[in-house]
Amino acid sequence: MVHQFKNNGYNIVLDVNSGMVHVVDDLAYDIIAMYEKNNHGSIVSAMVEKYTQPQFMKLVTNEENRNLDFTEQIESLVQQILEVLENIGQLKKEGALFTNDVYESYIKEFKQRSTVVKALCLHIAHDCNLACRYCFAEEGEYKGGRSLMSYEVGKQALDFLIANSGNRRNLEVDFFGGEPLMNFQVVKDLVKYGREQEELHNKKFRFTLTTNGVLLDDEVMEFANKEMNNVVLSIDGRKEINDHMRPSRNGKGSYDLILPKFEKLAESRKQTNYYVRGTFTHYNLDFAEDVKHLADLGFKQISVEPVVALPEEPYAITKEDLPVLFAEYDKLAKLMIERKREGKEFNFFHFMIDLTGGPCVAKRLSGCGSGTEYLAVTPWGDLYPCHQFVGIPEFLMGNVFEGVKNIELRGVFKQCNVYSKEKCRNCFAKFYCSGGCAANSYKFQENINDVYDIGCELQKKRVECAIMLKAAEAE
Repeated sequence: MVHQFKNNGYNIVLDVNSGMVHVVDDLAYDIIAMYEKNNHGSIVSAMVEKYTQPQFMKLVTNEENRNLDFTEQIESLVQQILEVLENIGQLKKEGALFTNDVYESYIKEFKQRSTVVKALCLHIAHDCNLACRYCFAEEGEYKGGRSLMSYEVGKQALDFLIANSGNRRNLEVDFFGGEPLMNFQVVKDLVKYGREQEELHNKKFRFTLTTNGVLLDDEVMEFANKEMNNVVLSIDGRKEINDHMRPSRNGKGSYDLILPKFEKLAESRKQTNYYVRGTFTHYNLDFAEDVKHLADLGFKQISVEPVVALPEEPYAITKEDLPVLFAEYDKLAKLMIERKREGKEFNFFHFMIDLTGGPCVAKRLSGCGSGTEYLAVTPWGDLYPCHQFVGIPEFLMGNVFEGVKNIELRGVFKQCNVYSKEKCRNCFAKFYCSGGCAANSYKFQENINDVYDIGCELQKKRVECAIMLKAAEAE
């Protein structure tokens, strides 16, 4: 499968199955588009017809053929076409273009293996000191009452992770909420317990913390810099955007309170191993301005992501918004090129693609591992496939004291991959989005083996921009 697109002056050809990216001229771009369904004679005729038109002739005119007469120029053009055809044939022979998909049988076999749990999202607090309008967790309550995780439940969760991790040494634990700093003492106690277990069980914990910053202070920063491999800092960008969507419970905005703390933490971590993470909605379709705002403040690790909301919500992104959002991603990609040239570069999470290695094929085809390798834990110890399924009764999988009890549900998640989703099978982005988010699919389609269509369109655009950035970097 080949995907072709033009972006920021680049003609890009992605060979989907090999992951090879080719930046080509106009002639090669057009020939590749015809290559699989036409014979060489038809391609030569079509290219000669197109590129002998005055508006296209300049695209194939060079120093060598500029002074030739028209007949000689056509002969030169035909020679160029034949050379391109030969090069394409060689690339195909080398497995760099028009490669076959050999992964469907592989992933089916891979999914049959015994899986281990490698990551937990600990809902350390089902409570929050903000009242964000788009919060999927209902201000931290997750369709239930306010609750804080006890040390005993958290300790059992870590024991469950160790016991179910098999031979895997590196384990991940995200302290999540609500707002986890409302239960900071238990966070500290659990990290201490986890560190004590590492040597005993030959494990290594990678802890992360997601916070809205309201309770962030010097003590938390010192602890986070010592123990947290990554910290996610929630802020939506410009003051007016952030304060409209992320007010406190008394209605006041949070921007002025949290921004100085976030700036201090980012600098204390030397601008690495953190993200300022925002959400854009129908109210700020010009979200590139929010990314720019955060970059202008000095943040180097930025993620601003589309809200996932049902159509009845006034802030939900609609199908009609897509052209505007596509243009914003293009605008952002161009800004990043300019900033890099100026020595003011920053990372944008959704544009970070590794074209040389990246995740293994199994990871690319099956995603985050929700419901199998990755689970969420409620304050009282219930297990769910991920944080977005918490509170939905049919997705209760068990608890940290007795383990996973809903084996059938785990099996459903285990088999979830790009080939179990008809919309993903022939999508060029399948190796980069891994079939999308199961929770989003369920939210919109009531089926984890479907997709959130608007999210798919945005993801495909982000992949194209990310590949273009790699092309610009290579140039």
